[in-house]
Amino acid sequence: MRNQRKLVLFIAISLDGYIATKNDDLNWLFKVEGEGDNGYSEFFETVDTILFGRRTYDWLMEHEAGNFPYKDKECYVFSRSAANGLNNVKFVNEDIVEFTNKLKSAEGNNIWIVGGGELLHYFLKGKLVDEMIITIAPTIIGEGIPLFKADQYQLDLTLKGTRRFNQFVELHYDVKK
Repeated sequence: MRNQRKLVLFIAISLDGYIATKNDDLNWLFKVEGEGDNGYSEFFETVDTILFGRRTYDWLMEHEAGNFPYKDKECYVFSRSAANGLNNVKFVNEDIVEFTNKLKSAEGNNIWIVGGGELLHYFLKGKLVDEMIITIAPTIIGEGIPLFKADQYQLDLTLKGTRRFNQFVELHYDVKK
């Protein structure tokens, strides 16, 4: 029997737990001195499918100026409204748990949750996330978009490992099922 694909969160946060400022700014992240690509390329090779929320996808399209960085991956954008995507981008307006479980049971490599925080919240409440790789930047931004929303759920984690990329620290967790 083959192993089921894993749904993995790979993301950077400020020390106080934010993924962006309130106006979606990430400049605080690029001010920190890392090492190489901080493990991104290594992780990127383990996935063949990428999941976005609509707001994250729109931000990416605006800031990448038409140079979509995930052309060789299968991409899904969860959105309440239909839209036209690129060739490998499909917009999804289905039950998140049901759709994600179908993806996880299909053949392939791991699935990456790119963002954002709102979409991650549904994955966490649905107990869909298998691993979390969270890279912490030594910056406190005070307020912004939190990685984890407050709600009535609890996840227990097992630390798989830590790595340092100059000023960044990566925490790698398995989610206990």
